[in-house]
Amino acid sequence: MSAATTRSRTPDRLCAEAVDLARAAAEEAAAPGVVGEHAGLVSEGDRVVTHFFECKELGYRGWRWAVTVARASRAKIVTLDEVVLLPGPDALLAPEWVPWSERLRPGDLGPGDLLPTDADDLRLEPGYTGEDEPPPNSAVSDEMAALVEAEDIEVTDGPVAQVPVAPARGSIAAVADELGMRRARVLSRYGLYTAADRWEEAFGPKTAMAQAAPASCVSCGFLARVGGSLGQAFGVCTNEFSPADGRMVSLAYGCGGHSEAAVMPKPPRPAPPVIDETTVDPFPLRPAADSGSVPAAEDASAAELGHS
Repeated sequence: MSAATTRSRTPDRLCAEAVDLARAAAEEAAAPGVVGEHAGLVSEGDRVVTHFFECKELGYRGWRWAVTVARASRAKIVTLDEVVLLPGPDALLAPEWVPWSERLRPGDLGPGDLLPTDADDLRLEPGYTGEDEPPPNSAVSDEMAALVEAEDIEVTDGPVAQVPVAPARGSIAAVADELGMRRARVLSRYGLYTAADRWEEAFGPKTAMAQAAPASCVSCGFLARVGGSLGQAFGVCTNEFSPADGRMVSLAYGCGGHSEAAVMPKPPRPAPPVIDETTVDPFPLRPAADSGSVPAAEDASAAELGHS
């Protein structure tokens, strides 16, 4: 660190040589081991000198210990005047000022915060509110012009023309309000493109999730379509298990929660067994009479042989 620039007056010799006294005072006021090398001195006046020492304490980069010593007139003993910790020339350099609109990041807006927009915001453009239309009873309104033209036709005895009656200002405003057009400013093409680029970067086909997805969102049943030109490239995800739930996603985006990617198959039906062991087949002990049985005499003789 370069030595501090001295003033025009020459510092007092005895005060300038009292470096050890100044260091001992700084080490007594500071924590152990935070007083660095001697960083110069400056003359504060007649027989008044301030010595600077580097500060090694964390969080105080660029600060210096300033120890002021002095001596009385015709005295040879230097005494201690003051010990303070002061910021150096680098410590007061604040970072370059950045407007709040450039410091703001997505997600910084919290409950109760207001985010004003500039009058010349490139993301917005003037919309239709109906305020530029003259009142119906104004001399320059379309209604009054039609009435004046009709009166002129009657006075000049000309053919009565069918004068189209323009809709009133109230009806135009009502239709504009119904169509969502009655706003002071609407989204411009630039604002639409920047929003689309931002959404595609977060939930687009180039993300790692989309690269590993089994299919894209355009074929997913959880995709809710949106109207307007955005619907040609984006939709809203409605799958609660997807990382993009409730977000605007690109139609080329995809994730593992695709509706058709993991359809649970039905359990396969086993093939019928060759020998059915689950049922009981009845076998009669005696054959039926109508199935060609042996005569009764033979049956009796067989029984006698069995007993013998």
